[in-house]
Amino acid sequence: MEQARSAKVLLPMKAIDSLLNILLQQDGTELRLASDQRPQMFRGDVELPLTIPAMSAERIRHLLDDLWTANQAALGERGRLLLSYQSPELGPFAVRLVQPDAAALEVSFQRGAPSAHEAKTSTPRTSAHPPALQSDVETTTPAPAALVALLTRIVARGASDLHLSPRRAPVLRINGRLEVFEGEPGFDAASLAGERADTLRGGGSVDRAFHVQGVGRVRVNVYASEEGLCAAVRILRREPPTLAELNLPAQLEPLVDFPHGLVVACGPTGSGKSSTLAALIQRAMQVRPQMLVTLEDPIEYLIRPKQSAGLVRQREVGTHVRDFATGLRDALREDPDVLLIGEMRDPETISLALTAAETGHLVFASLHSRTAASAVERIVDTYPRERQQQIRVQLADALRAVISQRLVPTADGTGRVPAVELLRVTYGVANLIREGRTAQIVNALQGGGDDGMLVLERHLAELVRTKRIRHEAAVAVANDAAALSEYLRAAG
Repeated sequence: MEQARSAKVLLPMKAIDSLLNILLQQDGTELRLASDQRPQMFRGDVELPLTIPAMSAERIRHLLDDLWTANQAALGERGRLLLSYQSPELGPFAVRLVQPDAAALEVSFQRGAPSAHEAKTSTPRTSAHPPALQSDVETTTPAPAALVALLTRIVARGASDLHLSPRRAPVLRINGRLEVFEGEPGFDAASLAGERADTLRGGGSVDRAFHVQGVGRVRVNVYASEEGLCAAVRILRREPPTLAELNLPAQLEPLVDFPHGLVVACGPTGSGKSSTLAALIQRAMQVRPQMLVTLEDPIEYLIRPKQSAGLVRQREVGTHVRDFATGLRDALREDPDVLLIGEMRDPETISLALTAAETGHLVFASLHSRTAASAVERIVDTYPRERQQQIRVQLADALRAVISQRLVPTADGTGRVPAVELLRVTYGVANLIREGRTAQIVNALQGGGDDGMLVLERHLAELVRTKRIRHEAAVAVANDAAALSEYLRAAG
């Protein structure tokens, strides 16, 4: 539920009034401002012409004048406010302020004051064209104060994960290694389950996501153990990282250019699959305006359209939709160009993903599998024997690429870098899948450099050669130590 507060601002704000006057002259209904993006005006669901360059957050704050200064503290605390602005000459406007993080600001002015019901219930406004700043996944449920205090202390240490137990001090994961946060008491994770605590009593676990000011977005899994209620907390950036920021090889970027088909990211838990998919999706939204629907459990990164006509609808399993299969079935009726499936877990979800890929959608999905070849077998083996040949044929036609990755400690110990295997489904690879000869996919990978393929051991050898990682770290994650040795010898 969105936090809202009704406030009448009667002082003239000449800077913003000049923009609102243009809105009224064009018979528009909404003005949107977002930091580092060009302003937009709409009449219902139609965007109106407006040739004003992108504005910084500081420039937007200046335009807002007293509306910003009077509500800055409340916005910083709540992340989102619904206000009423009364222009002396132009009349009333409903104003929605959103502060995704300390450096960003988003504003929507809609003609007419917010109704008393809106101000009382704090529910988002709806229209034929929902405001771009109104994220489908924006959570206003505040994280418990004890968790916020703890996260604020550990984020400066570069922790990626936090493990909580009522009987022992918190444990951090920093650059892949576990480290006890000395001096801190045990943490009662019951407060993190919220309204879904009944799930824990029934033997299940609870997934939630919070936005913590000054930290970013965090993903929380609460579960019962012999120690009591424990939690695993993953610390995420609010915005998706870029492919370059993740140090991913250049061969991955062309994957966003497929007009349709299935792209699978696989690897062990904690190998960075979600971050890679988020970076690819964000890149896809930069290339051309598209409609993106995501199904995640829970939502991790907030993805924003980078083109004025782009649309993003992020849906969380258990919150916005019952399960992956239901959400995917619904999504196929929602006119998407691109689909992101947080995990392909069951035959129904896989079948729907393949159908979507075959019917003109570009589908990105994650899968728990160690190698590209085993990902194919993992998908096929999900089905009973009598259906496996049908699935092989369908997979051969729909699959476009499989990314398999590991996170390897850097040589200087300050972080981790991805080591990637990339299988492109050429005509020859499709035949191997169709005929059930997946053991030969490794040979196709090794000879597929000209087709944009990348062997894990080749990438590991390159990381060793450039002194990004140590030799022993490469050996620890290689699928074939002998092949790694050959690539290292060839690299000199």
